[in-house]
Amino acid sequence: MVAITDEISAAIARVTVEWRRCRLVCVDLPIMPPLEPMLAKAVPDVPVADGMTYEPKWDGFRCIIFRDGDEVELASRGGKTLTRYFPEVVEQARQQLPARCAVDVELVVIRRDAGATPKLDFELLGQRIHPAASRVRMLAETTPASIVAFDLLLLGDLVLLETPYPRRRERLEELLAKATPPVYLTPTTTDVATARQWFQVFEGAGLDGLVAKPADLPYEPGKRLMYKVKHARTADVVVAGFRYHKSGPVVGSLLLGLYDDEGRLHHVGVSASFPMDRRAELLDEIAPYRMEDIENHPWAQWGTLAAELGTQRMPGGVSRWTGKKDLSWQPLRPEWVIEVGYDAMEGDRFRHTAQFKRSRPDRTPGSCTYDQLDRPVRFNVDEVLAG
Repeated sequence: MVAITDEISAAIARVTVEWRRCRLVCVDLPIMPPLEPMLAKAVPDVPVADGMTYEPKWDGFRCIIFRDGDEVELASRGGKTLTRYFPEVVEQARQQLPARCAVDVELVVIRRDAGATPKLDFELLGQRIHPAASRVRMLAETTPASIVAFDLLLLGDLVLLETPYPRRRERLEELLAKATPPVYLTPTTTDVATARQWFQVFEGAGLDGLVAKPADLPYEPGKRLMYKVKHARTADVVVAGFRYHKSGPVVGSLLLGLYDDEGRLHHVGVSASFPMDRRAELLDEIAPYRMEDIENHPWAQWGTLAAELGTQRMPGGVSRWTGKKDLSWQPLRPEWVIEVGYDAMEGDRFRHTAQFKRSRPDRTPGSCTYDQLDRPVRFNVDEVLAG
């Protein structure tokens, strides 16, 4: 195992200073939060190479857990602390992780409804980011998070960033050999046929795809040295509204809808990744559909009891992530049909921002229903975690 280099030491020292400006850090370790996790670049198919290791891509919050005795820090990918939002994770780290360590993990919430197959639920996980301590405590009891560990960065005073991945994995397996739920070790395989089977089957458990790690890979914070393969699909949707961009009077995002079997138009997500010149063009393209009066719009009842009861998905309100972000929107007559790309559904909504593909003048709005969506076969997430 190679000692940490001067260059990495200097980088870690710089980000540690920034972290300390924002929050008092109680851990005292050779590497300190915030430490940017190693990332993966997207590829269209499962990569094949000698010594490649494959593992499921978990759909949760990426987190590096730093433990120094009883002191535990949960550092998010964005450099913010998650510690206050997951007290049950802090407690599990104290009970089941080494006394001094840094472990790269995914925090997930497993939904276990009576009579239903257990699966990951990102929406329940997102609810954990809440400013009220009382609600955080309640959610920690009712929807506790699990820890899925997949890399070891520090053990005792030994920094493992330059240690080849297979050795880091071996040490992690030794350390978590007796771990019990809700602490798990992610399964891995070096067999590409098994990896491809996982890619197809595990989606039904709520997983997000595959991660592939080249042989002898060091851990380089912030570098995209791994590979990720995600599911890619398309759907025809109705554009029923838009939001202005924060920079001025151009389109920030298009609000997308799909019809259910009863003819109700549900808000299923947004398409928002546009170059600035394209945002200006979109404002002209949607002009014929602008509505001065929202009264006859399918989402006119936003904020009413029907909306609060959840019988129809609608846009609007305040973002729970910031508590401040304005999500007000401008209505459009639901007549423009576009094709968008998406990777997965979270319930009845697109899991991530959808990608604008093209306009579909050949499709009628009423044909944009949930029936067109490809739904993966349900698969028990407990079987995935069991390896």
